[in-house]
Order: sequence, then C-alpha cells, then structure tokens
Amino acid sequence: MCQLLGMNCNVPTDICFSFEGFSARGGKTDDHRDGWGIAFFEGKGCRMFLDAQPSVASPVAEFVRSYPIHSTHVIAHIRKATQGEIALHNCHPFRRELWGQYWVFAHNGNLPDFDPENLGFYQAVGDTDSEKAFCMMLETLRSRFPKGKPDIKELYPVLQEVTDIIARLGIFNYLLSDGEHFFAYCSTKLSYIVRQAPFAAAHLIDQDMTVDFREVTTERDRVAVIATTPLTDNEVWTQIQPGELLVFQDGLPLKYSRSQNTEFRIQE
Repeated sequence: MCQLLGMNCNVPTDICFSFEGFSARGGKTDDHRDGWGIAFFEGKGCRMFLDAQPSVASPVAEFVRSYPIHSTHVIAHIRKATQGEIALHNCHPFRRELWGQYWVFAHNGNLPDFDPENLGFYQAVGDTDSEKAFCMMLETLRSRFPKGKPDIKELYPVLQEVTDIIARLGIFNYLLSDGEHFFAYCSTKLSYIVRQAPFAAAHLIDQDMTVDFREVTTERDRVAVIATTPLTDNEVWTQIQPGELLVFQDGLPLKYSRSQNTEFRIQE
C-alpha cells in the first residue's frame, strides 16, 4: 500500500526536511515505487507536482526537496499500486473544486469492493479506488450543502458519515484539505507530531539528516506533521486511533465530540 505525508501550520512553512525522509521511502528505504505527488496550498491557489516515476529517481521530487515552497497546508503521497496502472492519472493527491475552493485528497489503503455506479457530478479520471472514494465524498458534501460551504460543525459529521461508509469496505487512511481545514482519518495506521516552542533538533529515520528547529523558527511558530509512520527517531509521535477523524487548524489537532454534536476541542 501507499504512504501519506501532511503538514498543517499557523504560518507558511516549507516541508523540505520531512519530504527528504518521506521521498526516500519511494524506492530507497521502502518499495513504494509506483509514482508520487505533492500539493501546496498558497492562498486560493494550489501548486501540485505529480510524477509516475519513483520519488527517489524523480527530478521533480529532487526539485521539491531542494526548493523551499512555503504553505500552511501540504499533502504528499508515495504510491504502491493496488488498483490502477502505474500512470500519471493514477498518482495522488487528487484535486477537485467544491464551493469555489480547491479540495485535495490522498489515500493509503485498499477498497477492493468499492465501485460505485453513479458518482454524480464528480467523475474519476483514473482507475483507482482512491479517486472514486474522493469523488463520492465530495458529491456527498455537495448534495448535502447545495447552497455553499457550511460551518465546520455542520460539515464534520457529514464527512464522518461518508467516511464510515467507505471505511467499512477496506483500509481507508486519508488526508483531505481545502486550504482552510486539514482532515486526517485513520483506518489502520496514521501518526502526527506537533512542533512548537521550545523547539529542538529532529533526526530523520530514512536519511542521516538532522535539523535544529531552534535555528529556523520563531517562538510563535507551530507545525503539525502527519505521516503513515513516524519520520524521525528522536521525537514522540502520537498514533491516531483507528476510526478517528481529526481536524487540524493552525498546527493543532481538534477533536469532534460526538456526544455533544457541536463541540471541538484541542486533542489531548
């Protein structure tokens, strides 16, 4: 299966350090060799890079590793194909427009029995279960809220509902963002870390590289990094529980309280 990487922060930040380790899993330290992609939200825009080559051999990935693109919402993916040929149109993340905003989605897992006959307004371009699931999610949101984007307290339970339906059919770890909110759903495996003052040094698992964040941050900075498996070996990562849908905003995870229906609180 594939691997996911996400970043959400309170000030535009580059993801070069995390992507250096993550991209090594695309053919060097792991066997996710069937393409890769990354999306950066920049205001209303969304800059995307996709390549069907392994990330360790891709000149485009080398560019992303070396060029510090600053963003508050980033989603990246390295692919190990389970459905669909190795081709550019099957590379994650996928992007669509809803309510006048770009939405970006990447999936880790496999939905072997997922083949909806009519996805409505949104149609898959490629052959993957992942893109079909994304289309179904957006179609559900669009049909439930035809007048425009609702408040997060209204949107979240509908997103949780359609996520639960799809997750029953297989493994469905995903990252989703519209540049305003960042969603992370754990079906089997997904972790995160929040870096904030007092900052310290971090060392990558997949590359012999260390960054001392005290030298490149301010006391106000806060960055959440989400990944299929931890990227560093000297920090404490938090495992998201299976079935849990987190919303990240300004570098903090928020947890929805189903018992009170409308309450969000900082994840403990």
